[in-house]
Amino acid sequence: MRISKEKVIVLTSYERSSLVRFLALYLGSVFILLAIIGYLFFENNRSSMISAMKFEMMYQGHMLSSDITMKAMTTSEEMNEPDVVEYLKKLDLCRFDVGYYNSDREALYTQIENFKKFDDSFFIQDRSCYTVVEDYSEHLGVRYIVLKENELNKTLQELRIRIISYLVLSFILMGVVGYFLGRLFLQPVREQIESLDRFITDTTHELNTPITAILMTIQSLRNVEEKKLARLKASAQRLSMMYSSLTYRLEGKEEPDELICLEKIIKERIELMKELIEAKRLKVKLDTEPYRMKISGRSAERLIDNLLSNAIKYSDVGDSIMISLKERVLKIRDTGIGMPHHVQADIFKRYERANKERGGFGIGLSIVLDICKRYGIKIDLLSKEGEGSTFILTFPKEGKQ
Repeated sequence: MRISKEKVIVLTSYERSSLVRFLALYLGSVFILLAIIGYLFFENNRSSMISAMKFEMMYQGHMLSSDITMKAMTTSEEMNEPDVVEYLKKLDLCRFDVGYYNSDREALYTQIENFKKFDDSFFIQDRSCYTVVEDYSEHLGVRYIVLKENELNKTLQELRIRIISYLVLSFILMGVVGYFLGRLFLQPVREQIESLDRFITDTTHELNTPITAILMTIQSLRNVEEKKLARLKASAQRLSMMYSSLTYRLEGKEEPDELICLEKIIKERIELMKELIEAKRLKVKLDTEPYRMKISGRSAERLIDNLLSNAIKYSDVGDSIMISLKERVLKIRDTGIGMPHHVQADIFKRYERANKERGGFGIGLSIVLDICKRYGIKIDLLSKEGEGSTFILTFPKEGKQ
């Protein structure tokens, strides 16, 4: 076996999940904060621009009214309507559209179409600003001067785009900062996990030699009480399986996939665990059909070993284990202690145990999940406390030959 040591820190699936949740919460908060700031900034600028526009339009309206009053006072003869219209056309209209109306609200001269609202001095309608200046003296027959502005909406739209652009850039920057902050916060966790992995590596390396010696010694024993020998075999076998689980993540060698009969693997692993099963007087019911899939032999063995070991571990003396393999679906069901609902969500996580009294290192089901992900196997769990658990594996269609 070759032990490989990670030189580059790579996040595990659970660390990535934690980082994603952190970033989702962080970026969600940042988005809401930036949205509020952007909205308030836009509304503040919008109110200021509208106030400035109102002041300018009112000022220009009164200036036009003053020009008309001066014209009326300096003209010795009364002007007829065509002359009045001609004069109004020549007035300096600055940058606004303008309309002049008599007391009957009829247009003398106007650049504004279909204007009807004379009662408000300033209002916004159809994204344009309007100002109405009323001259009660009606010089030259002009009672109302109406100004219309057309550029405010365009200016506001440009402001809106500019604010959104700044907010998007800020959001991206905060996202990058949040990502590196998340990695920084996860660094101590990663160091602890690496430290634990190093401990497991050193421990399992030391365990390998005595476990091998025990198994070889058991095979050579003679004239020993059969019950004691079976118990010794079961204990040694359990140690061997624990060793296999602990070293699974530490093996650097890639195992080639091959076409394997899963039914044959199941029967072999049951026979291998015969002593463990008999030690608890468990009843194993087998209902399988041939199914072949492309998978590495060691992965297939670990998959069945961990699921079967889990069923044995959490079963009481005299319980039953049912194993069925039908139409690409493998079910391993035990009538043991089961597990509460709140535990099931985390049971596949590394170092998680459903029951601390009976559990091992909390690695077995994590290995099962890794193998299932690698080979596209769907895994489901049905469990109820006090009634047992059922693990259901659905193999991909292309696996059957």
